[in-house]
Amino acid sequence: MHPQPRLLALGDAAFTVEFGPQLTPDTQARVLGLAAGLAELQAAGALPGVIEWVPTFRSVTVHFDPDRCPPRHLAARLQALAGEGRQATGSGREWTIPVCFEGEFAPDLEAVASARGLSREAVVAQLTATEFTVCMLGFLPGFPYLGGLPASLEMPRLATPRPRVPAGSVAIAGRMGAIYPWDSPGGWRLVGRSPVSLFDATRAARPALFAPGDRVRWQAVGPDALAAP
Repeated sequence: MHPQPRLLALGDAAFTVEFGPQLTPDTQARVLGLAAGLAELQAAGALPGVIEWVPTFRSVTVHFDPDRCPPRHLAARLQALAGEGRQATGSGREWTIPVCFEGEFAPDLEAVASARGLSREAVVAQLTATEFTVCMLGFLPGFPYLGGLPASLEMPRLATPRPRVPAGSVAIAGRMGAIYPWDSPGGWRLVGRSPVSLFDATRAARPALFAPGDRVRWQAVGPDALAAP
């Protein structure tokens, strides 16, 4: 039995449709289902005044122009669409991302291995065998929250975040993985580094490489793959 979606006003120019109190595969599938439904309606020209929508772990926030889209009309439409219970899984793109798990590029890998009673090689084997799902983007432009980390590698965030995490750092925390698209502070455990650029503002249609619903695998590569061209 699915919980009834909740419609929450977010100021006077956005609504949030919330599907549940926790991140679960079912909740995520319903989030992606609503996002897919909105995309179809917009492609058909049936969402005048809707600017964008933002899928998250448990909800979708829809931003609109209240001068072009009457809030009551949009609220009723969102409630009806969410109430259909549409689900979408595995509908995004598939990515294989090169990651170097060696030396200075993986400063927390040894600590993760020790804490979980594994060798470094075993940790890398589990990471590269995992198919992650992009649950949402946030924190930084293009920063992907990747669900699917095995319970055997679950780790808390660092007690004291690093003041600078290099762009491209591959990290884990809790039951999630991530890749930092920019230099920034961060408290996740750094287990590798990727040369792939995750955000490019010149790609107007899709500046972020990933989108919610995409599936991501990490492929181990050597340090040479990180060398500047």
